[in-house]
Amino acid sequence: MRFLVVDDHAVVRRGVRELLAEAFGSCEVVEVATGEAAVQALAEGTWDLVVLDIAMPGRGGLDALKGIQRHQPQVPVLVFSAHAEDQYAIRALKAGARGYVSKQCPPEELVIAARKLLAGQPYVSASLTDLSSALARASDRAPHETLSDREMQVFRMLASGKSVKEIGAELTLSDKTISTYRARVLEKMNLRSNAELMRYALRSGLVD
Repeated sequence: MRFLVVDDHAVVRRGVRELLAEAFGSCEVVEVATGEAAVQALAEGTWDLVVLDIAMPGRGGLDALKGIQRHQPQVPVLVFSAHAEDQYAIRALKAGARGYVSKQCPPEELVIAARKLLAGQPYVSASLTDLSSALARASDRAPHETLSDREMQVFRMLASGKSVKEIGAELTLSDKTISTYRARVLEKMNLRSNAELMRYALRSGLVD
């Protein structure tokens, strides 16, 4: 059995690797630190489960999820994120993830979720009740839920105080492209400035 753990924090990768190794015995656990490396790994090898973070520099988890789906759509992806489920679980599930677990959960919940996905079943925690109720909530969308995955990534980076130039450098996109994304975000969310965008993000728990 082969597992791919995708997270930009080495301590998180090591913890997940040890949990999976303890739970599944003679399995192979491979660690990568970026979304780009995850997509490459799916293009080159076969996997039984991918454990994927959302917030990573460069190609974020949701963007990487699309690449994973393109190469091996049958491979179950478990999103393991520091973000609250009510903010990101719906987006991840709609993007193709089969499960969503918060990094604040007990260690055994990650193992339970992994077993569910390996058995062909979706997983969300009790706080979201079940997959159908989670997806049903998508119809009552907050303004930020109208953003595309890339717009959401730029939104969060702006909300954390990064400049257009800094975001462009991190995402390897031009300043003009980032400025276009910023304009779309402000328009879709009916906001007028970065200050309003930051206030919204803080109220909604989208940034620390």
